[in-house]
Amino acid sequence: MRLRHIPGAEEQIAESPWVVQTPQAYKGHWSDKFGNENPIHIEIGMGKGKFIMELAALNPGINYVGIEMYSSVLLKAIQKREGMRELSNLWFMREDARILADIFGTGEADRIYLNFSDPWPKDRHAKRRLTSPQFLAVYEKILKSGGVMEFKTDNRDLFEYSLESIPKAGWTVKMHTFDLHHSPWAEGNIMTEYETKFSSEGKPICKLIAGREKKRTAE
Repeated sequence: MRLRHIPGAEEQIAESPWVVQTPQAYKGHWSDKFGNENPIHIEIGMGKGKFIMELAALNPGINYVGIEMYSSVLLKAIQKREGMRELSNLWFMREDARILADIFGTGEADRIYLNFSDPWPKDRHAKRRLTSPQFLAVYEKILKSGGVMEFKTDNRDLFEYSLESIPKAGWTVKMHTFDLHHSPWAEGNIMTEYETKFSSEGKPICKLIAGREKKRTAE
């Protein structure tokens, strides 16, 4: 999908009080940025921010970081964030997920959310999928032992690819469903903008939760 650029988006992001401008400076001590030792949950590709802002409002004892690499999309999230100024447990950043290990320390994150990621359907683009071995290796570095990744999509091909790629990378798929909204895991589900749209069109939503128990050595 081609995104329409919003003139001045980069400047507004640079001036936003909700965006961490130099996230690499907090690697290994994000607790300083949040002012507490609460667990850290990260959403990669947060879009306009509906999902992560609802989570942050519902769970004040968890720290959230929303990551979006497209300026025009992040700007929409910032505009929504303006109406939720009371949230103190949520930060945004404009970064590429490939460099997350330069931003978070070993085992610093407790949970990662991937919601309706670009499916990159062509085989030659497989390494760009957020559930590819290349990205899973990055997540493994920043997730604590026992941490999990949650993935939702409407794309059946991407979901089946993920069900194969994740175990091959040494992770364990703890649960999965091809129809989330008609499953035991529907209760308490928070929908993203895309999820709301796709489910209203009758498209089933797939979800999985995966973890990696491997012990890590310090950097």
